[in-house]
Amino acid sequence: MAPDDSSSANARRTLLEALRNHGLVIGEVTLASGRTASYYIDARRVLLLPEPFRAVGELVAGEARLVGAVAVGGPTMGAIPIACAAIGVPEGAAMKAFFVRGERKQHGLQRWVEGPEIAPGERALVVEDTVTSGKSFVTAIERIKEEGIEIAAAVSVVDRLAGGRDAIQEALGPSAPYRPLFTIDDVYPDRPDR
Repeated sequence: MAPDDSSSANARRTLLEALRNHGLVIGEVTLASGRTASYYIDARRVLLLPEPFRAVGELVAGEARLVGAVAVGGPTMGAIPIACAAIGVPEGAAMKAFFVRGERKQHGLQRWVEGPEIAPGERALVVEDTVTSGKSFVTAIERIKEEGIEIAAAVSVVDRLAGGRDAIQEALGPSAPYRPLFTIDDVYPDRPDR
């Protein structure tokens, strides 16, 4: 975990408050996994607002620095605002952002991992907004590894505590830890399925 100085503590408070106030949707929804739930975390509603965007950038850049990562990215859509926020704060100014396509382009360079070149030996922090089953995160991790990129660690903004953690950690292997910035218990402590 990144050092808990006053700046990162403020960033954590800002992001958590925004997740509770703008990202938590109460009501039945169908998740990407196909399962239904009585609530939903829409992190994009939060991460595309100015203050939470800066807060997640500070927190993720701190995580990247902690594990020696020079690149940050992950699955298309979920990771894009997080990676952009991380390279947009002073702590992340020397990092590169990337994203992993859901489907390979059939023209151009036909790459899975898009963005600046990540040289062999450079370490990446893989990020995702919300984790339920972890399927898209695991797919991105596998594609990053196929490209020969060294994964330093993986971070999600919110883990719904629905089994994704184990799948992600298995895909990462023992040398790269996974951890969420928050769990659903932080965002929705009174949830009915607790």
